[in-house]
Formats: sequence, structure tokens, C-alpha cells
Amino acid sequence: MFKPNDPAINTAEAWISAPAADTIDARPLRVLTVLYGFAPGGVERIAARLHAAWIRSSVQSRIIVADHRVAPPLPLTDVICAGPTSRSRGIASFVALVLAVRRHVRDDRPDVLFCAGNTYSAVLVVARLLIGRDCPPIVAKISNCLVRRDMTPPVRGLYHLWLRLQGRWIAHFVALAPAMQDEIALYTGVSHDRISVIEDPALGTADLASLATQRDATCRAADGHHFLAVGRLAPQKNFALLLDAFARIARPADRLTLLGDGEQRARLEAQVAALGLGGRVHMPGHVDPLAAWLAQADALILSSDYEGVPAVLIEALAAGLPIVSTRCCVSIDDLLEHGALGQVVPVGDVAALGAAMRAAVGPEGADVVQARRRAARLYTIDHAGGRYLALMRRVAGRRAAPAPAPRTDPQPAVASATL
Repeated sequence: MFKPNDPAINTAEAWISAPAADTIDARPLRVLTVLYGFAPGGVERIAARLHAAWIRSSVQSRIIVADHRVAPPLPLTDVICAGPTSRSRGIASFVALVLAVRRHVRDDRPDVLFCAGNTYSAVLVVARLLIGRDCPPIVAKISNCLVRRDMTPPVRGLYHLWLRLQGRWIAHFVALAPAMQDEIALYTGVSHDRISVIEDPALGTADLASLATQRDATCRAADGHHFLAVGRLAPQKNFALLLDAFARIARPADRLTLLGDGEQRARLEAQVAALGLGGRVHMPGHVDPLAAWLAQADALILSSDYEGVPAVLIEALAAGLPIVSTRCCVSIDDLLEHGALGQVVPVGDVAALGAAMRAAVGPEGADVVQARRRAARLYTIDHAGGRYLALMRRVAGRRAAPAPAPRTDPQPAVASATL
């Protein structure tokens, strides 16, 4: 059991101030990722892509999942089920993952624990406390907005305290866009040298051409406009706002499709009926892949109260699709180049969202479509996979090549404290 005042577990500083003891070991880098499962979600899909890319790079990458019943989005090796097979992300799944991480660290000694998104930070922090000084460093990708305007002030205060605690135990954070760096530093209390920017690898290089080609080859209906939204039917996505906005601006032949499933389905279906939108709003559930839907739609709408960098936004850029988004994260204006690639409206403003939706389906030039597709090129696994590995080798004190011979002069080598 850990000791609360043990400096080896109370801060992450030891992991970034000196190389690991076995730096000269030339074995491949070992990375462990934990997921509740491969249920629909951008975080899990991107984690699967990274895992496959790392294995192709001869990294000993492994994923531990709590629920194996949902197949991964692509064929994967080195996936272990910790159980129990529960669809919920409840306490049983949480405990199973924590214990599986502790067991795997003891038996296989990974070099880095990879936190694929905010959802998994608690699992890895608790595992680190249980393991103590033998725990490898944690690299955490911040997949969501940290401000959390959706929470009540007391709950938000507790959440921000939790983020400060994470800053003590997580060695390094990854921001998905430059604008996120200051937010991460503010809420976790870490210095900027413990934050790297790596664009979210939502796509493979082949996906860029595929999404664009499929959209260019699709004939869209001329008698109305098709608005598309994608995500879990959960409060943070604020699809209720989107339905209200659509009701304000929809013409008889217009359609809205919500792709996803979740706990708010019944409430949203009741809202559709109350607004008299039956027959014009469709909720077919979770769909993957999205290429055909992005090809058919006239605009992608993001109505979230808070969000990270949604993978579907990157896919929409690659397709060349018009985009309307709430200002759901600090990076959204930069991602959409301050209106050049898509429209951004205030969170919760139904009138502004409706007006932007109507404007988004107006005529636009081919140069705008090409600009969106160029912007999407940054967000590929080919661009990001190697950068993650370089970061992990630095954080773990490892090198891609065997270490050079030790110095023979009396002056001691100085370990870098920055990444």
C-alpha cells in the first residue's frame, strides 16, 4: 500500500527530471493503454489507431479493456480483457482496470502508461498510487474542455481541484491544439514544458482521399437541406439546443439526422414530437464509418456545451463539408480558422445556431472546400503516431537508438528536466 507522503508517488517530477534506470536497455519501447472498451467514441477509436500504428513501428504496445464485447474499429493484436463484461463504466469496470494495470506493471514493466482521454485519468492516477515508486510515467491526452461550464459551481470547483491533483501525478500532458496549452497549465498547475501539442490523429492518410472522393461523387438532394450531427445522446452534446434551432429555420424539405445513441434518446424523441418535427428528424443510432453520411449531408452541426476536438469535425474537414459549431472548446476558433473553414457561435445561443445553420447551406466556392481538406492533413495517424512515440521515449528517459557509451571524464552528465 502506498504511503501518502512518499514523494515518489505524490509528484510526477521524478519521472521528468532524470532518465529511467535502464536507459541503456535497447529493447523496444513498451506502452500500455487502458480503455473501458471499444464502445462508440472518438477517444477509443483514436486510441485503437495509435495502438495499431505503434505496433507497426515495432513498439510493444498493449491495450487493456474492461469490456471486450464491442469489437475494435479495426483489427488489433495485443488487446487484453480485464473484465467484468459490463456495458457501463461503473465501479466494477473501474476497479478491474486499476487492478489489471497494477498486475501488468508488475509482470511486464511497461515504460509508459498512456491515458487516451480525460475519462481514463482517474484509472491511471489511482493505479499509480497503488503501485508507488515502481509505476511508469503517465502521458495523458486531454480530450475534453477543462472549463466545464455545464457543472454547477461547487461541482466545478471539485473538478478543478481534481485536475490540480492530476498535475502532481501525471508526468506529461498532450494538448490537441496550441490554444489548449494555457488552459491545461492553468487547471492542472503544471509548467508548459510538461505540455506538448500533438494534433489529434482522427484519420489515416488514405482516409483523406477517401472522404473527399466519396463526397465529390455523391449527388445531394436539391429540394431541401440535410443537416448532420454526430455524438452520444448525452447532455454535454446539447442536441436539445440543436432541435430547437432546427425547428426555427427548417423548411418543409429540410432534414436533420442525429447519429449516435445514449441516455437522452427518449427525451430527445419526445422533444421532436413536441416540436412537430416527426418525419424530418432521424435518429438511426450509432453508425461507423461516417463517410457515406458526410458525403450526403449539406452541413455538420456541433451543438455541444463543452468538447475537446471532435474526431467528426476532422472527418468533416477532410470531406470538405460546411461546419457550424458552438464555441465548445478553447481551440475551436483556431481549428476553423476564425470563420474561414466554418462558423462558430456562442454556447447555448439557439438563435445564433439557427442563423448559422441556414447560412452554412448557402453557396460557397471550391477554394473553401479545398482549404478545409488541406487543414485536415495535420490530423492523421501518420503525422501524429511518431510524435507520440518520440514524446514517450523522452518522458520515459529512453531513446530510439541504444545509448552512447558512458562518459569517462570526471564531469557528471546532467539530465534534462524539460521535454
